[in-house]
Amino acid sequence: MLRSLSTAISGLRNHQTKLDVVGNNISNVNTVGYKYETVHFQDIFSQTLKDANAPENGRGGTNPLQVGVGMALSSTSTSHTQGAITSTSRETDVAIEGNGFFVVSDGIQNYYTRDGSFIRGNTGELATANGFKLMGWAAEKIFVDENGVPVDDPQDAVDEVYEIDTTKPLSSILIPLGEETLAKATENIVFAGNLNSESVAEGEDGFDPYDYMTYFYDSLGNRHDMTVEFKKTAENEWGYALSFTDADGNIVEIEGDDSLLFTEGGTLISDLANPSDYSFTIDAETLGTGSRDIAVTLDFSALNQYSSSTTAFVRDQDGFAAGELSSFTIEASGVVTGTYSNGMIRELGQIALASFANPEGMVKRGSNLFDFTGNSGDPRIGLPGEQGRGMLKSCALEMSNVDLAFEFSEMITTSRGYQANARVISTSDEVLVELINVKR
Repeated sequence: MLRSLSTAISGLRNHQTKLDVVGNNISNVNTVGYKYETVHFQDIFSQTLKDANAPENGRGGTNPLQVGVGMALSSTSTSHTQGAITSTSRETDVAIEGNGFFVVSDGIQNYYTRDGSFIRGNTGELATANGFKLMGWAAEKIFVDENGVPVDDPQDAVDEVYEIDTTKPLSSILIPLGEETLAKATENIVFAGNLNSESVAEGEDGFDPYDYMTYFYDSLGNRHDMTVEFKKTAENEWGYALSFTDADGNIVEIEGDDSLLFTEGGTLISDLANPSDYSFTIDAETLGTGSRDIAVTLDFSALNQYSSSTTAFVRDQDGFAAGELSSFTIEASGVVTGTYSNGMIRELGQIALASFANPEGMVKRGSNLFDFTGNSGDPRIGLPGEQGRGMLKSCALEMSNVDLAFEFSEMITTSRGYQANARVISTSDEVLVELINVKR
């Protein structure tokens, strides 16, 4: 039989495979996070009819005489170039700008994907459309003492903070919208405005202290009304007295720590190391709400004493009543931040990314998922923006990186290669017919 028949058949078979790959690329032109594949051919062994000879005895050398016996697939490679990023209106859609893969889990093992079209399940966890949970590090509640050192017994704690420990094993990202509530005890109250320098000092006729109504919150989010009484005690010197309403409606006096001293120019001075270091504490028993003790620092540094009406007021206090988690955002660094109905903001978790030494060595597992192999290297899991990993963009998706113009040209050249190999078969058949007819 003619050698050209088997040679052409190998060309038909492998061009058909390439056409399959091209067709798969085109079919995934709108698949989120899809990475196109290319096919590479190689020739197979060549039959040597005559070996090469070196020049000798004044004669030139001769080249080898070889005839190829066909072609084969060399490899299929996946191109991990960046796809176009398209904005969406869903906060759970996340795109990676740069290198890296999201880490998702089916509960047994981790997989890797560029598809950031996540959903919030009924449990509040971020997951893919197929239920694979997005992995990262969840923020954990830690009880701390007055020095910020973690304590094991919550009864010994004076506060609680949320921290993300990226050294711990990966876990799912939980966003409990409408389920989690959060409150914060007041720690700082900032005053601003003016105290009238022409006010009458205490003990003189016409003395009239200035009362200002404000409030603070305890650790359970209970609001307590507080009255601040400013009274001039001497030239360029003011005192203040505090009182608040406890859980039973009783007025409880709080002693102020220091006098407010002003320069002749009307600005606050103090013999303390920090001019804003005025504070008071109230124990839990006095509060009467079952909350922890609170310690509040009063900042008077923005308070002045000029010859105009008294306008002292509270510009800011950092306590909050209890509020529900109402919304969230995903930052470029992968931090998931929750916003509560009371205005509080806290970190809910940190999205992890994985990078690989050779991403082309990864194997596709379907559903836009990849898995690592011995040739891709082990996953290097860490934070976005570090060690070559890209940054994240929320409310956006990375589209397929398929180039239709390139795929159509590949389809044309592949179909022409297929036709040419088919023509070789038909021509070889004609030669065989002629050879058979020789006998006739």
